[in-house]
Amino acid sequence: MAPGSGALTHGAESAGPADLGVRNRWKELRYRVEWFAVWLLTKIVPLLPRLAAYSAAQFFCGLAAHLDRHGRKVALANLASAFGDRMSLQARKRIVRESYQHFARTMIDLFWSPRLTEKNFQRWIEFDYAEWARVGIAPGDSFVLGTYHYGNFEWFSLASGFLRFNGTIITQEFKNALLDPIFKNLRELSGHQMVAREGGVVRLYKNVRRGSIAAILIDLTIPAKTPSVAINCFGLKTNVTYAHAWLHKKTGKPLITAHAEPLPRGRYRMVLHRPEFSSDASLQQIAQACWDAFEPHVRANPAPWLWMYKHWRYRPGSEPREQYPFYANFSEDFEVRLEESGFPSVLPENAATVANGIIDK
Repeated sequence: MAPGSGALTHGAESAGPADLGVRNRWKELRYRVEWFAVWLLTKIVPLLPRLAAYSAAQFFCGLAAHLDRHGRKVALANLASAFGDRMSLQARKRIVRESYQHFARTMIDLFWSPRLTEKNFQRWIEFDYAEWARVGIAPGDSFVLGTYHYGNFEWFSLASGFLRFNGTIITQEFKNALLDPIFKNLRELSGHQMVAREGGVVRLYKNVRRGSIAAILIDLTIPAKTPSVAINCFGLKTNVTYAHAWLHKKTGKPLITAHAEPLPRGRYRMVLHRPEFSSDASLQQIAQACWDAFEPHVRANPAPWLWMYKHWRYRPGSEPREQYPFYANFSEDFEVRLEESGFPSVLPENAATVANGIIDK
């Protein structure tokens, strides 16, 4: 309930320091249980043969898909908005189950990744220098890399490191800070350096200027209040980072995007893209080009993408409500981003000039 509304529940009225103390202790206990469960997985999963780890992921995905009712609802709504009546309800349900499978395998594979080495990783990951050469990148080159939550995005990072394409990667911190060191150690196994989001882009910029590689996940919705751009995604508007575009323009280094294409029996093929845009393209145009290079792959094989995530949190005021998922809401901040990005907006033409975080066109 909003502050000052005067509508408080009986529990809220009676809440005091003692109640807050109980909640904090319960939260601390829950976080420690979560940490122990994840720590245990890091010890057990690497002991499993590859096929057993793959089977374990299938089991956990079935459990997650059954328990996560809200996630299933979000995923079904996302698919309905993205594909409309071109995809039946039965097909959407199948893809949701498969999407959970892919995400569970990604997490189990990350726990299994201590078994990967520079000598053996290509038994499970199709990735070599020829793929890098196809997009004009050679060992030792400095560039900016944008990746997507598609297939095994964690193994893409590790495989790049084993091929000596090591760089600095921005990661999202967990609400449970006890988990951060565990995942940081796993993600740095092949030589990368993980950095937190706060101040991370500046650090990436400095490293790229020094001749290193910068990597960012670029397919998640970010708050419209933050510096960002609106793009078309499956014919719907969404709000994404432009950090990869900014790094490319400020450093002059090549911009590459990539995804991990699943193969049978828990194997993957890493695919690189060279987005097409003009030398004077805006940040929004570059961000759009990066998505446009990737969307055909999702349309051809939707299941490996993270459909349980709220990709369309904002609904443009100029578009019909029914075109967007149930969770999408109107936002004046997003209307500003739409206007900045050249899309129709319900705000006056000069609204962008008074908004915070105006992007560098």
